[in-house]
Amino acid sequence: MDTVNFNEKSGLMEAIRYFSDPMVCLDAVSKAKWTDGPECPRCQSKRLSFLKTRLMWTCLDCRKQFSVKVGTIFEDSAIPLDKWLTAMWMLASCKNGVSSYEVARALNVTQKTAWFMLHRIRYAQHHGTFDKMSGGVEADETFIGGKARNMHAAKRARKIRGRGPEGKAIVFGLLDRETGEARTMVVKSRKKNPLQDQIRANVAAGTKLYTDALRSYDGLDEYAHKVIDHAEAYVDGNVHTNRLENFWSLLKRAIKGTYVSVEPFHLYRYLDEQTFRFNERKDTDAGRFQKVLNSVAGKRLTWNLLTCQEAG
Repeated sequence: MDTVNFNEKSGLMEAIRYFSDPMVCLDAVSKAKWTDGPECPRCQSKRLSFLKTRLMWTCLDCRKQFSVKVGTIFEDSAIPLDKWLTAMWMLASCKNGVSSYEVARALNVTQKTAWFMLHRIRYAQHHGTFDKMSGGVEADETFIGGKARNMHAAKRARKIRGRGPEGKAIVFGLLDRETGEARTMVVKSRKKNPLQDQIRANVAAGTKLYTDALRSYDGLDEYAHKVIDHAEAYVDGNVHTNRLENFWSLLKRAIKGTYVSVEPFHLYRYLDEQTFRFNERKDTDAGRFQKVLNSVAGKRLTWNLLTCQEAG
């Protein structure tokens, strides 16, 4: 790590002690946000005066005052940075996630505040890319949703018996065997067009592609497509989707065990969280924390947007 000066093997307690100093928090966020030093968000001037009593800067050119939170996921938040950074550490390092109730108790904030904080941090964990996978790719889909016995009686009566998709969200995933990278997204259906569009958008032509026998995968002729029929076997040499199945297991363990119930509208944010931790699994807790911190700038998520009260 090059911007947060404590041991790579540091744990949560060391992080809490380290960030108990407001100036340390400000310095860490400032270095993550501005690689060349603080600048005015209005006129980009670097002629600044620091107000130590308020932990803010005054621009000597346009006279605007601003804090390090402006232009980050922390913007317009009254929560101090030490609590923000602690919550960020917890979400980046807890293998099965961390609930808003647990964060609320740990940080002495309301559950509503903790829920909002965690969604902002998940927003920082999202990393889009135009690079295509090419190292031998597994593709698979799964269902995310409540069990019939947990549903209201009227809704349960309408549900199709068995493991069908009725009332569940469909999640599609890709996993590059060479890099170990996973990518996930919520899709509207398991039909051919939605699934194949995602494959073509994320996987380079000519790549070895491994799927199950779902008919939606038929016709991917530009790939070296190998199919495993789960009605007959789960592995045939190198032909399997077991690594992606393992990811689904981790995802469902977090959702069922920690979050219990996830609204379909917010599901993609929980996918971002789990995908981030999975892709960074070989890093240390401190390393994962730093990667999230380095991504807080240029991302703002308002309450109205999060709860769908404003367009966007």
